[in-house]
Amino acid sequence: MAQENETPLRYGWTTGACAAAATKAAYKALLTGQFEKSVTITLPKGQTPSFTLVETELNETGTGERSAQAGIIKDAGDDPDVTHGAVIIARVSYGSEGQGLIFKAGPGVGTVTKPGLPLKPGEPAINPAPREMIRKAIEDVARAAAENDQPVKTDLIIEISIPGGEKIAKKTWNGRLGILGGLSILGTTGIVVPYSCSAWIHSIHRGIDVARATNRRHVGAAIGNMSEKLLMARHPLEPSDILDMGDFVGGMLKYLKKNPIDHVSIAGGFAKMSKLAEGAMDLHSKRSVVNKTMLAAALEELGANPKEVDAAKTANTALEILNRAQELQVNLGDHIAAKALQQVQDKLGTDAIELEILLCDRTGNLVGRAATNGFQPAE
Repeated sequence: MAQENETPLRYGWTTGACAAAATKAAYKALLTGQFEKSVTITLPKGQTPSFTLVETELNETGTGERSAQAGIIKDAGDDPDVTHGAVIIARVSYGSEGQGLIFKAGPGVGTVTKPGLPLKPGEPAINPAPREMIRKAIEDVARAAAENDQPVKTDLIIEISIPGGEKIAKKTWNGRLGILGGLSILGTTGIVVPYSCSAWIHSIHRGIDVARATNRRHVGAAIGNMSEKLLMARHPLEPSDILDMGDFVGGMLKYLKKNPIDHVSIAGGFAKMSKLAEGAMDLHSKRSVVNKTMLAAALEELGANPKEVDAAKTANTALEILNRAQELQVNLGDHIAAKALQQVQDKLGTDAIELEILLCDRTGNLVGRAATNGFQPAE
């Protein structure tokens, strides 16, 4: 029987692309006095998406100062992006002659407060790539206006805002990264690839950058809430020292290899960490599975009798195997932690990072640990 073709996942647009499009529309209205229904921009790789304007406003004060603002709804396609459906608003006004472009954080857009990010403390959290997209959009409008003999001013104040952005930001890493007051304007290509989880991995990288810039010698990487609680209970870590690694251990290790931190504790549930012990670098259930045969072989290696080994092969879950090992007083947790540690060491390929692996059960209790000999983080 032929399989039905799956519908391709729909790509979306980043907050940076939306901000650039909104800015282009607002700037054009500032020059011409009127808005168009949609706006088209050119992305860094040449794509030319069009965006529908959902709100427009022209303002002029009694002193003759003018501003224009436009809003665009962010469409993340089929990606489960927390900013999907948010309205990205750009307000453009004239600045002082010679100042160039000045970026400001409006309501719902955060401000950088810690070093280590691509922007200096005090700057609005509008990342370099979106700023460049905005500059390109401004240049396109200015060039077209000049060709039509319109007067052009390019010393501009660009304020980006996201209504409700401060509330949405609580679902992101921004607070831990020291980005306060709202969301970040992100995106290097302008395109959101469904389920690439690029924003999550980006946050892991920025967490490492902040830790290095603030001279933190020990960070914890947590798969989930329980493993985070375990890390906080065992070590005097600040919340900003915890990397919300999720399933993306490979993405974290690849970045750590080039940007090392002295001591790294990696914590996760027994089942997911057993996948790491086999070399899986993406621990999501769709991309790696628990190998009960491997766990059964580990029990055999630790001295369990053949009956228990065979039972493990047909167990319903990894947790069932762990519970039985604990009843038999077989230290399966430490054994799997040691295997995971070896995989991490092999992936990093460096002795510059001292490592600790922590395994927990579903209630957050420690069920396995392994560490390099030099793992002695400062207390």
